Formats: sequence, C-alpha cells, structure tokens
Amino acid sequence: MTVVEKAAYLKGLAEGLGVEPGSKEGKLWDALTDLLSDMAHEIEDLQAADLDFAGALDEMSEDLTYLEDLTCQLDVPSDLEDASPCQNCAGCYGPEDEDGEDEDEDEELEYDGVIYDVTCPHCGQELSFDEDTLEQGSIQCPGCGEVLEFDLDGEDGPDGD
Repeated sequence: MTVVEKAAYLKGLAEGLGVEPGSKEGKLWDALTDLLSDMAHEIEDLQAADLDFAGALDEMSEDLTYLEDLTCQLDVPSDLEDASPCQNCAGCYGPEDEDGEDEDEDEELEYDGVIYDVTCPHCGQELSFDEDTLEQGSIQCPGCGEVLEFDLDGEDGPDGD
C-alpha cells in the first residue's frame, strides 16, 4: 500500500467515525486528513523526482566515464611519456597497465639520452623529462598546471663546455 493509499484509508476511517462535519471535532478531523493527503502526494512527487534525478545522474556518470576514456586515449606529449599518472584519472599516461600494476617493475625503459628528474615546488609531483624539454626552458606540471622554468645561463652542457 502506498503512502497516498494509506492517507485515503485513514480519511475513510475518520469519516466513518460519525463525527458531524460542521462540529469542532469534524473540522479538526477534516483538516488533519486533508493535510495528511497533501503530505502523502508531496512525498510521492518527491520520490518520483528522486528516481528521475538518479536516472539522470547515472546517465551523466556514464557520459563522464566515456569522456575520461576518450581523454586517456589521446596522444601523450613526448615530454610526459615517462611521467607519473595524471591526477585526474590515475590511468592516463602513467606506468600502470590494465591490472593496476606498474610496468616499470618488470622492465627498464630503454632511453639512451639523459633523463632529468625534478619535483614540482607547488604540488610536490615528481616529473621526468629529457634534454629536449630542458632546452625548451620550461615545462607545465601535469599535477597542478604551474609552469616550471629552467634557467640554463651559466650551466655547462653535457660535454663540459
């Protein structure tokens, strides 16, 4: 039995008491049953709206998952290939494979050049990049979006020049 049906049943019981509708008691019972009926309809409307919102939320969640999957499949810039997973989806271009384990544990990356490791002073994320990125003079932290600049003035090159 729904809330609306229960309210209607109680209204019928109150009418069956034989109280005169014009008396003080009759007016009280009538007002109470009307209030109960209105509340029951309002609860039923709220339950229906809740179901609608839950359905819409499920659809948005599916859409968001789809968009995250699309975003994670985009080409990764060469200076971020060895970086940690992004903080948004934890699976973008990080070292984790499908079962959640680090691929780096089993095999070493094959790169003949120099790799530089820095820690972002803003968010603490560790970044790895190559000489080409260093020569560009800056890199954007994938964790917080801050631009990290590198001052190469007065630094010796790899040959000691």
